[in-house]
Amino acid sequence: MTAREAPSQLAYSRREQIGWYFYDWANSAFSTTVVTVFLGPYLTTVTQNAADAQGFVHPLGIPILADSFFPYIVSLSVLLQVFILPVLGAVADYTHLKKQMMGLFAYIGAFATMGLYFLQGDNYLLGGILFLIANLSFGAAIVFYHGFLPEIAPPDQRDTVSSQGWALGYLGGGLLLAMNLALFLNAEALGLTSGQAVRISMASAGLWWAIFTIIPLLTLRPRQQQRALPPGEHYLTVGFKQLRHTLSSLPQYPQTLFYLIAYLLYNDGIQTVIALSAQFGSQELGLGESSLVSLILMVQFMAFGGALLFGAIAKRTGAKRAIIFSLVIWTATVIYAYAFLQTELQFFIMGGVIAIVLGGSQALSRSLFSQMIPAGKEAEYFSLYEVSERGTSWLGPLFFGLALQFTGSYRIAILSLAAFFIAGLILLPMVDVRRAIREAGNEEPEKV
Repeated sequence: MTAREAPSQLAYSRREQIGWYFYDWANSAFSTTVVTVFLGPYLTTVTQNAADAQGFVHPLGIPILADSFFPYIVSLSVLLQVFILPVLGAVADYTHLKKQMMGLFAYIGAFATMGLYFLQGDNYLLGGILFLIANLSFGAAIVFYHGFLPEIAPPDQRDTVSSQGWALGYLGGGLLLAMNLALFLNAEALGLTSGQAVRISMASAGLWWAIFTIIPLLTLRPRQQQRALPPGEHYLTVGFKQLRHTLSSLPQYPQTLFYLIAYLLYNDGIQTVIALSAQFGSQELGLGESSLVSLILMVQFMAFGGALLFGAIAKRTGAKRAIIFSLVIWTATVIYAYAFLQTELQFFIMGGVIAIVLGGSQALSRSLFSQMIPAGKEAEYFSLYEVSERGTSWLGPLFFGLALQFTGSYRIAILSLAAFFIAGLILLPMVDVRRAIREAGNEEPEKV
């Protein structure tokens, strides 16, 4: 019996899997309503209200252009996650408090998001601090959430379970965003200012996050007894010691490490397309704000079906082949945008193709990695997974920005992102997944 098989005798139930899905439904409201749509423009306006005659604000005495404040806060929150998440993951695995820590950070993030209701006037620092807390907490809770996947699904069901969770997240985030956009577009008829509608929308994302987090907290079951700290130790010292041990043992799992490298490259391409496609549509094709908002909603709902579709594909071909197939589509999409994309209709068709592969490629990457994790170190390894994504999230935008600066062409800039998908297509086939699973001491699924 392997280390992974032991807890499985306790574990696998459909009720628990459905409960786990609902955390994706819960936290996706923050990603869509707050991060993707409302907070950036609104916080920038608030910061501009606080700016001096030259357009600068001065938090802690540091001069910052008002328009740059939100991007800087996003960068700072990501940087803090790179340093903090691995330690939190190590603490969770050492103490077996994964469920409690997921709940703690989920509610810290949810209440910070609800606090954005009070963001108005020129109080930009309040908005910056609340978003910093919320985004850091979002990343922390996600690490513990991912860490439950190997415990609630056997190896042969993990791709399906991961895909269904990701799909439900797109559906939940899309439903709340649709309601909030309806509120925003009809604010005047409802007797609200646009600012009030934005504040209500952001607070609703925190409320949604808090309410639906109750479901996984009631259904997920701890597998191991809480472990007491040794005398003289505290959580931080234990966390750093555990993390140091994990990092020193990573070379014992070379295929897992190789997969992480492949993932961080192709996923950086995915994240950059998500972040910059609206700018491409606006600047290159001249699309208006209403068209771009419609595209965001369309992608949310089509990605629901796409995640389920790729879960079904992985069931037949294995997750690795399904991801490789998705990377072929990603590569073809950016080449199409460079060479052929001309009209708004074509842009929406391309957005639909992206939506289909978007959820599937991310959900299957998560489930494939879960097969390669040593038992008892789920949160710790998923913290490295998250950090590998966030630690390189500047590479894709840098490629895009440099290509745009030196050529003046958005088409060449979008084509430059093909390098990340091609890197994935080269490296991922070289990962020996079955060997990685064996090295981690886990049960091999029928298809990988």
